[in-house]
Amino acid sequence: MPERTTAPISPGNPDDDWDSTTDVEDHHPSTALPSGSDSGEQTDETEDHHRQIRHEKQTKHSGLPDTKRDYKLVEFAEGDPENPMNWSKAYKWWCTMVVAVTCFAVAFCSSVITADVGSVAKEFDVSYEAALVPITVFVVGFGVGPMIFAPLSEVYGRQIIYASTLLVAVIFVIPCAVSQNIGTLIVCRLIDGIAFSAPMTLVGGTLADLWRNEERGVPMAAFSAAPFIGPAIGPLVGGFIADGAGWRWLYWIQLIISFVVWVLITFTVPETYAPTILARRAKKLRKSTGDPDHVTEADLDPRPFSERMRVFLIRPFQLLFREIIVLLISLYMSVLYGLLYMFFVAYPIVFEKRKQWSKSMAGLMFIPIAVGVVLAAFCAPWVNGHYLKMVKKHNGKPPAEVRLIPMMLSCWFIPIGLFIFAWTSYKDLIWVGPCLAGLPVGFGFIFLYNAANNYLVDSYQHQAASALAAKTFIRSFWGAATVLFTEQMYDRLNDQWASTLLAFISLACCAIPFLFWQYGARIRAKSKYAFGGDEDPALDSDVEKGRKPPHHDMEDLRRAMSYVSNP
Repeated sequence: MPERTTAPISPGNPDDDWDSTTDVEDHHPSTALPSGSDSGEQTDETEDHHRQIRHEKQTKHSGLPDTKRDYKLVEFAEGDPENPMNWSKAYKWWCTMVVAVTCFAVAFCSSVITADVGSVAKEFDVSYEAALVPITVFVVGFGVGPMIFAPLSEVYGRQIIYASTLLVAVIFVIPCAVSQNIGTLIVCRLIDGIAFSAPMTLVGGTLADLWRNEERGVPMAAFSAAPFIGPAIGPLVGGFIADGAGWRWLYWIQLIISFVVWVLITFTVPETYAPTILARRAKKLRKSTGDPDHVTEADLDPRPFSERMRVFLIRPFQLLFREIIVLLISLYMSVLYGLLYMFFVAYPIVFEKRKQWSKSMAGLMFIPIAVGVVLAAFCAPWVNGHYLKMVKKHNGKPPAEVRLIPMMLSCWFIPIGLFIFAWTSYKDLIWVGPCLAGLPVGFGFIFLYNAANNYLVDSYQHQAASALAAKTFIRSFWGAATVLFTEQMYDRLNDQWASTLLAFISLACCAIPFLFWQYGARIRAKSKYAFGGDEDPALDSDVEKGRKPPHHDMEDLRRAMSYVSNP
């Protein structure tokens, strides 16, 4: 290993040694960027900012007045073997597949129990609606968990969050499998939902840690289908398990699968989050050299974690109720998420209750949804290629509305599939119609979801994590609620008109991407929170008024990477 040197930071002239440390005094520091960020995205700090940092750090640690102090910034050098982006391609693909399989397993666990709700109601002597509550609270946990685990991962890294939360999830599957009352099932499923949400929250960020922008298309395409295939495969496998072994084995299979992925991700995937890796390097350097001035970019942020956590919890709701873009996109994604979970109730109604099929046969009807998702994943590189052309056309700075193009093209697939499902689901008609209706629905889901996430990230770059957190929160609660009233809706409106109502709702939502295509730029121009360009001041939330700390441009984008792929 080359000997470490200390040199002033010079943008575009990084050190060549692996321990790359730089003197932050009187120079612009190169931000310790998250993996997946280009060097051109680095944040520049002003000289006054540096004086403020020196003052605050000295006051905090030594109580001394404002005196001159040099910090040695620890960052990755070019070709650094500890940088996850420089790992071998084979190992990066291994890590990618492990986190993708983990994501699939979590999505599978969310839906597999929908295959046999009736047996739970019968054994515990509760209503069918009460037996649906374990499904509902699991989805609620999916909305609550990211609000906790995303900021925690910034402090402790991704690996420890993966390992600890999956272990909790594995443990609390066991009481579900042996439960003797509905209360135990509900409480443990809620805990599982919160714990299982962590991998779904962090997996997108892990891929951004591993792959550079120009390399990320195929890995993201391979991964992006996992959160949507899982819910489709769950009822399929669950139907055969329920018919052959009973409803409790729907939980034992979750235990087996979740334990396997816990072992894989805990013992074969190391830490990939750049700030955490650099923090460990800085700590090691301070210990080996006795020099306390080895720091990372995160160390130079004087804000306490409690303040950052408070902002992270409050800002999503500010955006949700003050930003029409966030509100309408969140409502649209909530409708889609609700439709996905409605299918878990509607399919058993149509195929089991009306057509008198077995659970295993009814589960086969979810295959076209999975096929549609896979087809959409294969189209993802084409969509990415088109976006890169638009980037070039706009000299590297395309408007956020370019992200709406896939959304405007694919939004029609959802209502088309629902109309087909509605009017071919008669008891005496052949099964082909309602079965194949899932194909366009699955195809549209993934296109719409990815496009919506990208539009929010591009529109609210400095506030992107908060915008996506708002969407995740409202979407999860709506998805949880729809499970509880779907059966009553189908009983009162009949199968055809209940599905038609859903089709018209999704058809009305098709106006949203066209609305923002026409007026989105004007809305963002008047917005207090929307990103306005490289020099955008990105006004802080009300929580921060009166004491505005230094803002790191990439901080919210680091968080946002964790949400982009969260289904």
